[in-house]
Amino acid sequence: MAKERKTVKNKDSKTKKKTMQSKAVGYIPNLQNRYLNEVIPSLTKRFSYKNIMEVPKLTTISINMGVGDAKLNPKALESAVDELTMISGQKPVVTLSKKDISNFKVRKGFPVGCKVTMRGKRMYEFLERLIAVALPRTRDFRGLSFKSFDRRGNFNFGVKEQIIFTEINYDKIDSIRGMDINITTTATSDDEAYWLLKEFGFPLMDKPRKSEETIEAA
Repeated sequence: MAKERKTVKNKDSKTKKKTMQSKAVGYIPNLQNRYLNEVIPSLTKRFSYKNIMEVPKLTTISINMGVGDAKLNPKALESAVDELTMISGQKPVVTLSKKDISNFKVRKGFPVGCKVTMRGKRMYEFLERLIAVALPRTRDFRGLSFKSFDRRGNFNFGVKEQIIFTEINYDKIDSIRGMDINITTTATSDDEAYWLLKEFGFPLMDKPRKSEETIEAA
């Protein structure tokens, strides 16, 4: 009986260790798994990196939604916060004006919109939904311009309508709102950032050959 109890305890401890290990590994988003298995080898081959730490990676994705009448219409700001929460999966922060702007009748400290910054798994999940679902639903979408990099490896672009995201119910919105999306990477050049996003399947327009030749010559 004592031996049977020991064997049962050993089995229970092994199963507990396995469950603890599975919890420690956890869920890995598809794009994060793709980065580890496909993007890193491809970029290493293209740019001849000697160390895996040199390979650029995504750090954050930020979404900024402006609400022009936030001070006069608090419900508009609330709906913008709710919509951005559904799109990103986390609570956004209300942005305040940093200075007085007389032309827009805005004073310092007035709410002017909301923003959210995503990292880790939530960032990869949002990027996958953005690539596979949201951007293809944009009207007359032909790809994003490769000129929207900031020369520091970061990519910025605007979305005119929040209804391209399936999380938004078209019948419940009060107005059409645009948003600015910023993708921050560790790339040291726009060319590295371009191919990083390209390897993820990001819908960037192809660079013309002339621009690539001038970049290489420079």
